[in-house]
Amino acid sequence: MTVCTVTWNSREQIDGYFRALDELRPAVDVDVVVVDCASSDDSVTALEESRHLCRWPVTVVALDENLGFAGGMNRAIEQSDADWVWALNPDARPESDALDCMIGAWTEEQPLRFGSVTPRVVRESSQKTPRIDACGMRLTTTWRHLDRASGEIDQGQYQLRERVFGGTGAATLYRREALDDVALHGLAFDEDFHSFREDAELAFRLQEREWECLYAPLARVRHRRFNLPDRRRAMPSHVNLHSLKNRYLLRLYHQTAGNFARTFLPTLWRDVLALGYVLLVEHTSLGAYRWLWQNRRRLLERRRELRARRTAPNRAVNRWFRRDALPLPTARPST
Repeated sequence: MTVCTVTWNSREQIDGYFRALDELRPAVDVDVVVVDCASSDDSVTALEESRHLCRWPVTVVALDENLGFAGGMNRAIEQSDADWVWALNPDARPESDALDCMIGAWTEEQPLRFGSVTPRVVRESSQKTPRIDACGMRLTTTWRHLDRASGEIDQGQYQLRERVFGGTGAATLYRREALDDVALHGLAFDEDFHSFREDAELAFRLQEREWECLYAPLARVRHRRFNLPDRRRAMPSHVNLHSLKNRYLLRLYHQTAGNFARTFLPTLWRDVLALGYVLLVEHTSLGAYRWLWQNRRRLLERRRELRARRTAPNRAVNRWFRRDALPLPTARPST
């Protein structure tokens, strides 16, 4: 099993990241691959100096350019031949049994076709009131993908093992067989997405090839999240540009005619609001529209390629716009 992590100006997170990995007590062998996307701080030096804090073998790859989470994760996956790939953010802190809980849940739910397992992620903060960060991913009729239960006060809810649309790229475990099956031109993540929504795009491809995502509530990870919708103005301009571009790219790749008809009005209203915001406030994101137009022929070809590879019926994907989760055939509380 390989832990794959992408860093970018992550110096302050690195010691805690390695210490958390050192505390893992999995029943499987683990190795760690960290890809740094041309950090401007001393993240690479910190990775080399702090790797001894983790007892697992660590490979550090320093890139000369920032390829974003998608590109960095692809380079990390290329370094591994393991059956499992755990996408883990440098600001994520898994509990010692998190990995065993996810693999154990996947094993117990066979022969269902699960290509990924996502844990219960809680927010790490100085606030006394604990809050949930993610219990899987959900879709809305405006084509937003949201972390299920994000921001809710943690009162022990969401304890049922369930099927969800997908998992956050901050801490989701992927079956290598599934990643290889949905890869395009040998790449698991679509590098056009660069930053933001790349995990949702991968979730669509997995669902379209009949790989489901399992939510394992006993697997717990703490996460110090920075990128939230209400912090948009505090995020780097290039991240906001990619976020806007990718919301259209996601629909271009994966929306069907039937889904377009059912979600047209909600998405149109949101598109009008987004355009107005960019024109009036966030001028740095106008380049998203230009990029989409300039690359339209290549993107339409990618859409045709994705449609040709699809094996799941449209209704199997469209149901996620109505349901946050689906029960297992023998759904039961985790014990």
